[in-house]
Parts: sequence; structure tokens; C-alpha cells
Amino acid sequence: MEHGSYADNNNATFSLTDEDHTLANAVRFSLNQDPRVSFSGYSIPHPSDNRVNIRVQTTGAPAREVLKDACQDLMMMCQHVRSTLDVAVADFKLRNPPKKDEDTDMK
Repeated sequence: MEHGSYADNNNATFSLTDEDHTLANAVRFSLNQDPRVSFSGYSIPHPSDNRVNIRVQTTGAPAREVLKDACQDLMMMCQHVRSTLDVAVADFKLRNPPKKDEDTDMK
């Protein structure tokens, strides 16, 4: 859900349900990397409320588009981390094949 003004689309607060600090802090980080962002932050209204509010203020670009771009950048970062991990695990398995247990060889 987006809370903002129809007259000024450079500032908006987005409310995401069923999310917490994990996603909100990552989105905030991604937003702060964008030169179009003048301010970004998040808050959790109440610990028992499973919701996070993300505030975006831009230098002129629509806040909705900037948030969308930040989320896409975050997805690309996650895909890079995942593919790097997959390569490292495959490399580890090649270098360290599983050893056969000596007890099972005697049967």
C-alpha cells in the first residue's frame, strides 16, 4: 500500500505487510545507493504489528519507480550471491569428495 500525495509523487511511504527488519533494511540500503534518493528510511509501527513502513523521498523521480528499481537491484544482488555460493559449493565438493566409511566396506 502506498501513502502519498497525488500532487507530489516524489515523496511516499509504502506499507508492506508480513515483513520485518530483514527486508526493510535491505531495501533501505538499496535505496540509499540510488543518487535519485534524498532520503529513505523504514519503521515498524508496533512489534506485534507484522508490517513495515518504508519512506522514500527523491530529488525528482517518482518514488514508486525508485522503490521498484531498488527492489530489482536487490534481487540482482541476491541472485549474484546465490550463484557465487553455488559455484563455491560445487568447487568444494569437487576438491573434497566424500570419503567412504571403512565400516561399510567390510561387509
